[in-house]
Amino acid sequence: MTALIALIRKDLILFLADRRALLLNLVMPILLGAFFGFITGGRDTKDAAKIEIAVVSQDEHVISQKVVKGLKEESTLLVKEMSLEEAKAQVLKGKLNMAVLIPEKFGERAGGALFGGKEKPELDIYYDPSQTAVLAMVKGMLTQQVMQSVSAEMFGGKTGTTFIDQTLKDLEKMDQAKKENGELHDFLGSLKKFQVSQQADKDAGAVSTTASTTNTANAGLSMPFVTRDQAMTAGDPVANKYNGYAHSFAGMSVQFILFMAIDAGIGILLARRLGLWSRLLAAPVGLNTVLIARALSCALIACGLMCFIFLVAVFVFNVHIAGSLPGFFGVVISFSLMTASFGLLIAAFGKTPEAARGISVFATLIMVMLSGAWMPSFMFPQWLQSLTLIVPTRWAVDGLDAMTWRGLGLDAALPAVGVQLAFATVFGVIALWRFRKV
Repeated sequence: MTALIALIRKDLILFLADRRALLLNLVMPILLGAFFGFITGGRDTKDAAKIEIAVVSQDEHVISQKVVKGLKEESTLLVKEMSLEEAKAQVLKGKLNMAVLIPEKFGERAGGALFGGKEKPELDIYYDPSQTAVLAMVKGMLTQQVMQSVSAEMFGGKTGTTFIDQTLKDLEKMDQAKKENGELHDFLGSLKKFQVSQQADKDAGAVSTTASTTNTANAGLSMPFVTRDQAMTAGDPVANKYNGYAHSFAGMSVQFILFMAIDAGIGILLARRLGLWSRLLAAPVGLNTVLIARALSCALIACGLMCFIFLVAVFVFNVHIAGSLPGFFGVVISFSLMTASFGLLIAAFGKTPEAARGISVFATLIMVMLSGAWMPSFMFPQWLQSLTLIVPTRWAVDGLDAMTWRGLGLDAALPAVGVQLAFATVFGVIALWRFRKV
């Protein structure tokens, strides 16, 4: 134990003595975590970026004007009106998500197509190929605004009155109109009577139920329901609001601590190249003691770095450990041990420091990418979401998320702790076997 403690103390002193490396391991994850947390909404979802679109309206019809106005009132959209050429150029450069073209006579043709008697007009949408998910969202909002505007004008506006009068005249001129188009004729006739009665009530200043019906008709068809959004977090939903900084700090700390493990593993190879191992093994110190001391010192450094990074996140960026505090420390400690054993694995299979660095950097970047540290895992294809469960860093990031903004209990941390300890054991056993074989 004396030799083990001495070796651990030596590694800690050497790490703290390198002020530049220490500063890099502390500052870089904090800066990147702050950046990614800010662009994903930060502490307040109101700061989240809106969808920027362009609307090119070539139609002066009242329906088209209502559609543009409705889109501008959408809280998730930032609508800009511009020419068609400018809009296409902005989308092509990636400065706008998409552009919607409202062509000439769109309002008139859309009103005629409402009852299925006319050809449906087309709305041209020019979109950035990388924004397919946003395309579906905007098309849904566009459908709502068009239906509401068209139905309001056709049932209660001047356009609807003119269209009904003209259609009734056309039906009456057609041969056998009563036989072939009787249902449409009767429907439009009833609608005409309804419009006349509503206009009469309005002129008379009626403010009773009839007036309420008129206002409803003039509002057009709208969504027959409203949604009540509730963010699902354990405990108080107001106190445990989603904080984008919590996830970004978890991902960036996992990434940079893994890079620190690479340096620890390569340090073993450098020590062996310089003959330091031969001197240690010449003393009454076994190989296992040297390796275990290196792993424990690496785990202590990783644990200290992780705790410091999250202290900054808590006091500066208002990140809350809303879940189980013992669970949080369990995830941190298990990740630190997994990181240390990963460093040993790098050293065990790296023949030279140069070769080990290239392979280990590639493996680390793959692990970080699949963990959801860069891109949230829910954006992965379903098969990839299931496949990434074999990556230990995925469990580390999910465990930290569960203990911070999700606010889950100790039971949610135990799977992440167990899986990481299992990986730490496997990595450690393989590394010790490999060192003895070499």
